Amino acid sequence: MLVTFGELMLRLTTPGRQRFAQAESFEVTFGGAEANVAVTVAQLGGGAEFLTKLPENPVAQRALDELRALGVRVDRSVRGGDRIGVYFLEQGVGQRPGNVIYDRAGSAIAMADPAEFDWESLLAGASWLHWSGITPALSDKAAELTREAVVAARRLGIRVSFDMNYRAKLWTQERAGQVLRPLVEGAHLCLCGPEEARGILGVKSEGEHPVAQELMERYGFKQVAMSRRRAEHADACQWGGAFFEGGQFWETPWHEVKIVDRLGAGDSFTGGLIFGLLRGQSPGDALNLAVAVSALKHTIPGDYARVNLHEAMALVNGVGGGRVRR
Repeated sequence: MLVTFGELMLRLTTPGRQRFAQAESFEVTFGGAEANVAVTVAQLGGGAEFLTKLPENPVAQRALDELRALGVRVDRSVRGGDRIGVYFLEQGVGQRPGNVIYDRAGSAIAMADPAEFDWESLLAGASWLHWSGITPALSDKAAELTREAVVAARRLGIRVSFDMNYRAKLWTQERAGQVLRPLVEGAHLCLCGPEEARGILGVKSEGEHPVAQELMERYGFKQVAMSRRRAEHADACQWGGAFFEGGQFWETPWHEVKIVDRLGAGDSFTGGLIFGLLRGQSPGDALNLAVAVSALKHTIPGDYARVNLHEAMALVNGVGGGRVRR
């Protein structure tokens, strides 16, 4: 069973790739990095639980109901607080990049008292805890909540994964480094690109291989994974991944991806990788699954990777091309 925790947000997207200045309405969905990971694992057929704090109102209830319908356990999340976090999205197209505006200050999870989460009980029976750098960026209380979860997982012998997920609109690299470096120590799996590793975790090396090796030596990570993207505009990209463990290295072929919605793609990479590793797949097979799931996520509107294992494995095995199945 995977346990994740973080902020679940209301997502308001301009329709038809309109600019914010044009929009007279917004499309309503929900999402958040850690919830996205849980959904990916659940949709592939694994057990996943998402923990958060949300207010007692119909909008927050709809957000939880949607996760439940996607196979994610949410019944132990805390209820209370004044508001659900919101983000507004203007999708990119061509040479125009996408744009996100956050309205999440004072959200229920940002203001949550760490004492509201009994991690010894919440993690009992879990085999994996996943968190991202977004949650401790929300507030000092959220950072302490993260610390207590990680400490409890270590004490219980549960594998812990960490995704940097740096958001410049939430905090500076300097502040992120001060908070995150003590928290990431000893994580089993680190998901972090070379630029984030240098800017936040203090790595001095250049290039994927040396960066991964230095991360493992400095912080005690057993595994390091990186998603790879090549893109010249917002409508398509080449997508792949790399994985490092015990001096060995795996990488995937590049996938040519047509982009419908890229938000959540990195989280689906993480979820696919965790699912594969929990399932006992080899690092190379788990990596190929992760890249296939996240390549397909690019084609799906919304934050969530509504992708099943059969679809993902078909792409891994070279069955695809966009043909209609009859």
